Amino acid sequence: MLLRRVFLLLLGTLPLVAAVNASTNGTTRLKELISIEGIRENQLVGYGVVVGLNGTGDKRQTVFSTQSLTNMLERMGITVSPTAIRVANTASVMLTATLPAFAQPGTKIDVTASAVGDSTNLQGGILLMTSLRAANGQVYAVAQGPVVTGGFVAGRGGGNGTTLNHPTVGRLPNGATVEQAAPSVAPVSKIRLQLQRADFATSARIADAINEHLGKSVQIAHADNSALVTVDTPAEWKERMTEFIASIEDLKVTVDTAAKVVVNERTGTIVMGKDVRISPVAILHGGLTIEIQTSFAVSQPNPLSGGTTQVVPQQSVAAKEENAKNVVLKEGATIEQLVRSLTAIGSTARDIIAILQNLKAAGALDAELEVI
Repeated sequence: MLLRRVFLLLLGTLPLVAAVNASTNGTTRLKELISIEGIRENQLVGYGVVVGLNGTGDKRQTVFSTQSLTNMLERMGITVSPTAIRVANTASVMLTATLPAFAQPGTKIDVTASAVGDSTNLQGGILLMTSLRAANGQVYAVAQGPVVTGGFVAGRGGGNGTTLNHPTVGRLPNGATVEQAAPSVAPVSKIRLQLQRADFATSARIADAINEHLGKSVQIAHADNSALVTVDTPAEWKERMTEFIASIEDLKVTVDTAAKVVVNERTGTIVMGKDVRISPVAILHGGLTIEIQTSFAVSQPNPLSGGTTQVVPQQSVAAKEENAKNVVLKEGATIEQLVRSLTAIGSTARDIIAILQNLKAAGALDAELEVI
């Protein structure tokens, strides 16, 4: 790997901004920033059987698949031993679904079916009636219908075949029907707004925006902490909670973001926020390139000498050091200028990652550096 020496001289405090070049904090709807306590989705899970497969179902090694089919047939009045069944068109699947808040009986929801045995393809299969349960063990939906895989497997035997996408996982669009209402709790006297990203400044701004919107002499919105804002429902809105929540969700709030640099060294990705600043500092980056090569030479003895042929390794070591290159940026330079200058001298993403890490260690990077 060739490393280049980079001499980076920063003459002033340089604001680094993201590629979007936003110069000021943008406003975001409150709806995108918070969730309301008690109004949440619930996860559902179930175990079922997919039938009608074209020989791509579970094999005999999957014991629970034949046991499931035996139990199902027994409930239908047919008694058969699991050891006497050999079915290649049936596959056991785990079902997962998300129950929306306030979902009412009769509502349709999507379901995902995933093979749990050694089935190779769920294409063309039909899921038999399966109950979907929540964490409390109660049944909230029932699923049944055709499985759509979005992929396929072509070719059999001999190692010749083509697989498109992931055919062992499929979806049932609107494949489940809600049987009982979701366990959601509608707020009445108080609304507790939970911030999706905890921040004291954003929490305080949300409370101020709600108080200003309602125009009350007494503040009814309070920032409890960095992740929670409590709103006392006004008396005139208590009979119209849906309209009240809709009115505050549409408010615009200025989001405060911390200065942060995120680095992924595996992919060479660097993301820098607009509030990142670098103190005046000089950096000498790069170093030595050392290459060690080993070649093998064959030593052949003279005829009739009685010697043996030997393989002799020969090693060579080469070291190369390049001259330093410098970049001079004046005070007020933008991230675009910084990237363009570093690219002009041949710097790679790994060079910039190393520079940022050393800036943080030297205390010259006024931001949080996160390596993922």
